Amino acid sequence: MTVLVSVWGAAPGVGKSTLCAGLSRSLAGAGLRVDHFREEEILSRPQFAAVAEEFGATGAVGLETLLAATARFVESVLARGDDVVVADALVPFVPTLLAMGHGEEAIDAFMADLADVLAPVRPVVVFLDGDAGAALSRAGEREGPEWLGWYVGKLAAYEVSPPVSDLASAVTYLRRERAVTLGAVRRHGWGPVVVERADELTPGEVLGAAGRGLEPWLA
Repeated sequence: MTVLVSVWGAAPGVGKSTLCAGLSRSLAGAGLRVDHFREEEILSRPQFAAVAEEFGATGAVGLETLLAATARFVESVLARGDDVVVADALVPFVPTLLAMGHGEEAIDAFMADLADVLAPVRPVVVFLDGDAGAALSRAGEREGPEWLGWYVGKLAAYEVSPPVSDLASAVTYLRRERAVTLGAVRRHGWGPVVVERADELTPGEVLGAAGRGLEPWLA
């Protein structure tokens, strides 16, 4: 059965994209057929064309649009015969739903529908935990001096709750995003495999911890 490994983190800069690349190489090296779904590919994968079009037109995406796109993606995975999909910030879409103003009850109902869509694959979330403030600082160092301001402005524009107006409030919001994501994933049996203090570990240590946590899912 195909396993869908969806990687999330406590904040940008915690190392999820690096982990996705490392996991993809490691699993492919073990002889598995691996699809590495990069975060930016949600705008270019044909199964998500309606999502990209709707977001570009309105700045938001309907729940039915997300479910239908995910169903098309699952069909494509099964048609290719992939053993593992390593997805960088794809399902369960919780941060996106929070940014669009959905409450926790609505998110949980959506997760129930999403679980039905994902029934042909085995979803598991790998969550890179750590200090959101430290991770944001690391992302700012990597992306350049203007990135933090852009990121805070993006969250503020979405009118998230609690509201974001500066770096400190962005960290507070990310803590809520973390709690809602992990709570929803646990309630629906998608793991999670949590890598503690990921912001303090080397990429190799994060990869090792994630790999050990995934062993029961990939056996």
